[in-house]
Amino acid sequence: MTTDPKAHTEKMKRIKAARDKLMAHKTGEKGLIIVHTGNGKGKSSSGFGMILRCIGHGFPCAVVQFIKGSMPSGERDLLKQRFADICAFHVMGEGFTWETQDRERDTEMAQAAWEKAKELIRDERNRMVLLDEINIALRYDYLDINDVVAFLAEEKPPMTHVVLTGRSAKPELIEIADLVSEMKEVKHPFREQNIKAQAGVEF
Repeated sequence: MTTDPKAHTEKMKRIKAARDKLMAHKTGEKGLIIVHTGNGKGKSSSGFGMILRCIGHGFPCAVVQFIKGSMPSGERDLLKQRFADICAFHVMGEGFTWETQDRERDTEMAQAAWEKAKELIRDERNRMVLLDEINIALRYDYLDINDVVAFLAEEKPPMTHVVLTGRSAKPELIEIADLVSEMKEVKHPFREQNIKAQAGVEF
């Protein structure tokens, strides 16, 4: 890498010109289907970051939590206490599946969450709807992946963004998504240092 100031300036000029040329053709807008998956940390965190961006722009939005239930959540408390007027927040799950240990009940809750999600997505006032941990409900077949894919493909309003989080995203969902990010775990203190989940980091 060059350290010569003039050479650096010329290189940056070339990069900017190429970037400006590329961006001149990027003029379209549409509501995106966005999937955050993988075994690494940050899937829900990224989704909530996008919700906060919407709030920052004054866009109405909504969150449906499929799995996490009543466990503590800093983002849920913040959104419900301070931004309830612009962000509808629905906790529809009853906790992780290994906690509930009741497939029939988990299925009922997931299907109720999906009905609420469809209602919120159909409401064109919502610029973005976050379906937190829906991939887990799909992974255990609490929901029919074909129903979810068909709804997103056929009924989602053209300018509504839908964000779906959770590990093990189904191939059918990845196929129809506009944006897919896979979080990869490299190191995690839970496994390597016996550090428990901590407020402000995990919840």
